[in-house]
Amino acid sequence: MSKEHHIQLEAGDVGRYVLMPGDPGRVEVIAKHLDNAVHVATNREYVTYTGYLDGVKVSVTSTGIGCPSAAIALEELVRVGADTFIRVGTSGAIQPGTSSDELAIITGAIRDEGTSIHYMPPEFPAVANLEIVQALRRAATATKTPFRLGITQSKDSFYGEVEPERSAVPDRLLARWKAWEIGGAICSEMESSTLFVVASILGVRAGGIMAMWADGEFKGLDSVISTAIGGVRELIKEDSKIKGVNNGDN
Repeated sequence: MSKEHHIQLEAGDVGRYVLMPGDPGRVEVIAKHLDNAVHVATNREYVTYTGYLDGVKVSVTSTGIGCPSAAIALEELVRVGADTFIRVGTSGAIQPGTSSDELAIITGAIRDEGTSIHYMPPEFPAVANLEIVQALRRAATATKTPFRLGITQSKDSFYGEVEPERSAVPDRLLARWKAWEIGGAICSEMESSTLFVVASILGVRAGGIMAMWADGEFKGLDSVISTAIGGVRELIKEDSKIKGVNNGDN
């Protein structure tokens, strides 16, 4: 069997559970939380390590920045056998009063990007898998890690958020940001909505957990990784109760 074109992986290289940071540099950091993790492949923005949690094969694959590259990673990972994905990343806080040590556990995403419309009409919601949301929530609660549960805005322009005045349409950008705030969205990042939509089409599970930039800093970078690992452990435990489920450990 030939390797997938972009991620350079084939069946057997990854487990069913995949943690997905954007930054390739974070892959090895996350993989250190796995047992016997090894580097499997590096190609373009896609770096993959595979190891074990509680005896079950688990992988970490970077997606790069933005929805187009994240969609490619998800599509090709599904082809080589993965079916459960957790985006592990960073985001900007939207709600006033957010503390930088709070994590964002994502329930759904505003499709403020241009990739997911190539998969589904804009009326289709980008919703996180409920089992993943619950697993991440249990993991955070067990360690008393502060978190917010809610909606993210997934966008295409980083500087459109952080420096909207440089755009030719600053009033539009600022008005939309205010709308997300009024609507209760908790953070802003660049990948989740497409991951959720593509996962829905492919019949697999996707969720997300992010550290939030607030108070001029990130304090949740370590806890976002440890909570994501805890979430996978929760999923492994729950999935093992389902007769005949393949946890990707062979």
